[in-house]
Amino acid sequence: MVELDQMKLELMQYKDTLKEVRDSLDIENKKKRIEELDMEMASPDFWSDPERANKRSKDAKNMKDTVETCDHLTQAFEDIQTLIEMGNEENDTSMIEEVRTELDDFINKLDIIRLQTLLTGEYDANNAIMRINAGAGGTESCDWASILYRMYSHWVDKKGFSLELLDMQDGDEAGIKSVDFQVNGLNAYGYLKSEQGVHRLVRISPFNAQGKRQTSFVSVDVVPELTDDAGIEINPDDLRIDTYRSSGAGGQHINKTSSAIRITHIPTGIVVQCQNERSQFQNKDKAMEMLRGKLLVLKQAEEEAKMKGIQGDLKSIEWGSQIRSYFLQPYQLVNDHRTGEKVSNADAVLDGDIDRFINAYLKKKSQGTLMEGGAEDDSDI
Repeated sequence: MVELDQMKLELMQYKDTLKEVRDSLDIENKKKRIEELDMEMASPDFWSDPERANKRSKDAKNMKDTVETCDHLTQAFEDIQTLIEMGNEENDTSMIEEVRTELDDFINKLDIIRLQTLLTGEYDANNAIMRINAGAGGTESCDWASILYRMYSHWVDKKGFSLELLDMQDGDEAGIKSVDFQVNGLNAYGYLKSEQGVHRLVRISPFNAQGKRQTSFVSVDVVPELTDDAGIEINPDDLRIDTYRSSGAGGQHINKTSSAIRITHIPTGIVVQCQNERSQFQNKDKAMEMLRGKLLVLKQAEEEAKMKGIQGDLKSIEWGSQIRSYFLQPYQLVNDHRTGEKVSNADAVLDGDIDRFINAYLKKKSQGTLMEGGAEDDSDI
């Protein structure tokens, strides 16, 4: 049948891609390493060093998940071939819809795991620490910050990751002025680094009595969670550490003591704060992790600027500096200005469906074809 023959040709176009993915992810060597780790974990004294044991267990699980996914894709490729042959031999038109469904599912899953081969940065596999900060737009901007926080929370749930709230400052009337949180999961930083930048919202504001369309801006900052041995040295003399009484969501205990920590790195002016842990010491440790991450990203940006022979440019949270625009009225559209990726269902995006933008960013970045963010008017929508 013509339809099945066409789908067979489509399937065979992915044969080399599947092999490249398996080779890039070093599947065969991963299988050997899994066997070694399984033998190690079976040792009676394996848990004598809990920190090392946890790391080994996590490494083994991540490798097993990757190998399992690749093996399932290889099997799916062979199964689809068999279905096509059966359909042609029996001239069974009812097989067309089944093959189409299986083929679409195969292509989608292959595309997802293919992206893992693009996550080759030194810290891509790490957890991510994010900060959302309201910018120009007043109460509308604070509400926009809370919407973005909800969007990322839903994305975290969809990925099977976990979210840890670190600090939140409520808006004066609604929404949030800023929120710091950590996303825990394999490649969390590799995925979420694509969200770094200014996000612009255009809608009819519920806080505008005249019902006019309003534009507001929010910045998203993303850094990797780092260990003490990440090579980022911090001179204690360069720090100003302040304690303050915790506020915001966090339970009744949060306002009883001045356990919240704010650390200012004097040479760079970077400020981090944490109030979610129960003790001042825990908040300080987490704030130091956040500071190390920010200093690492700053160092990488400076090195990249030197390589390009240009001066690094920190964009303000306002018009013309956005990486992505979200239009809710008079129509729906989400437009990423760096990749050209556009989605007309803005509601779905704000419910956490942002993988299309992340995927497009990773592909463009690997090809070196990312565009500058920002737009001067609405002509690009």
